[in-house]
Amino acid sequence: MAKLALILLLTTSLWSQPADRWRDLRFLVGEWTGEGGGGVGQGMGAYSFQPELGGKILVRRNTADYPAANGNPATHHEDILTVYLEAEGRAPEAIYFDSEGHVIHYSVEIDPAGKSVRFVSLAQPGQPRYRLTYRDAGKGLVDGQFEIAPPGKPEAFSRYLEWSARRKK
Repeated sequence: MAKLALILLLTTSLWSQPADRWRDLRFLVGEWTGEGGGGVGQGMGAYSFQPELGGKILVRRNTADYPAANGNPATHHEDILTVYLEAEGRAPEAIYFDSEGHVIHYSVEIDPAGKSVRFVSLAQPGQPRYRLTYRDAGKGLVDGQFEIAPPGKPEAFSRYLEWSARRKK
């Protein structure tokens, strides 16, 4: 009887555990040190992706510092990207806030193999669109790219920034 009770307890425990809702984004979870690149100039930064609120959301916290260049002063940038599921079985969505006052709503496109994720801003009349991509480069590296499409040309994305980041140990 004790063995049956133990088996029932273990089985019930396994059934009641939620599925790993972030399994396809697991390659991003952790702390990262970035290396700059792209059209705006070399920068240095760091970010983290962590599940929060009991795993209900995935939060990226990012900081980047850019040196003075081409007559522009040095800048410090901070942002938060929160990835969430509105309902189980739906594709994740995301919302972004930064220290410059931007608020961006993203749809989230996940590679079924779990090797990349793309955040694509929703098209709004007269507004630029943004596309942020992360790719698992293997060996503790992630490559990133941020693109912008001008107003009136929602699919004409061009690279604005790109970088590589190394997982902190």
